[in-house]
Amino acid sequence: MTSARSNPDVRPARTPHGPRIVALGGGHGLSANLGALRLMSERLTAIVTVADDGGSSGRLRDELGVLPPGDLRMALAALCEENEWGRTWRDVLQHRFVSDGDLDRHAVGNLLIAAVWDILGDTVDGLDWVGRLLGARGRVLPMASVPLTIEADVREEGGGVGIVTGQSHVAVAPGRIEQVRLVPADPPACPDSVAAVEEADWVVLGPGSWFTSVMPHLLVPELAMALHTTRARRCVTLNLAAEAGETEGLTATDHLTVLHQHAPQLRVDVVLADPSSVEDVEQLTRVAGAMGARTVMRQVRVGDGSPRHDTLRLAAAYRDVFDDVLGDVPARG
Repeated sequence: MTSARSNPDVRPARTPHGPRIVALGGGHGLSANLGALRLMSERLTAIVTVADDGGSSGRLRDELGVLPPGDLRMALAALCEENEWGRTWRDVLQHRFVSDGDLDRHAVGNLLIAAVWDILGDTVDGLDWVGRLLGARGRVLPMASVPLTIEADVREEGGGVGIVTGQSHVAVAPGRIEQVRLVPADPPACPDSVAAVEEADWVVLGPGSWFTSVMPHLLVPELAMALHTTRARRCVTLNLAAEAGETEGLTATDHLTVLHQHAPQLRVDVVLADPSSVEDVEQLTRVAGAMGARTVMRQVRVGDGSPRHDTLRLAAAYRDVFDDVLGDVPARG
């Protein structure tokens, strides 16, 4: 019998290192978060919203009856290896066709994921296979096993409350969103996602589109139960700015208040924010304290001041959070 020790061509499997981290969200916010978290741990799982109904994802969802693959694709792209292989496949995944025909604006990665699902007949296995192709540093899972629809109560300028249906419509609805719901109201959670939350050391909510990418995770009953009962510590990472339409006019504290209103029993350990994005630090600290959380202020914005997270700064902030280095830093003048 030949052992791994005596045969140089056989290498023992390396044990992944770092805390078990689960990041919840979707779209660009989750992608930015994964870029930082992948530097903290090799035991990283992204749990992604599946309510997108617009663009390439919406078309594939309607035509094939599959989960919308777009946010899942973006999470996989964010986890690609930083070598020639990974960067090339990331570019392939994100490439969009431009034509006068049916392929116009379809992302290659959406078509690839849908094809693997069709061949294997299993959503999670399909995502794992695509992840292996990309050399992804981490795992990508859907938050639910069926496509979802977001429905929102929106207070209009005249004072009345209207109902807006569909993620793509909620994201740009004029007025203030007061409540969001899922249709169906009790969708089956992805079992692997529930298990990942239950086994995690840290769960990170946000940043991202607050009502359409972050909040929906709290509305899937089995996943919400896992988020409430897990022994993992929970970090809420706030956005750098309000989004036009969806959260226009909301302060940093408002974002946290909305989260508390939708999940009043959820215990949070840390609220991470950039001091330049917080209008009233004392108010934010009070609301965070009501949820059981400490606030951690770190400069995580890119140097040009635009509302984009700097990968290395965000990674350094997470290192402090995970290592319990919770002292605040002042905002730059």
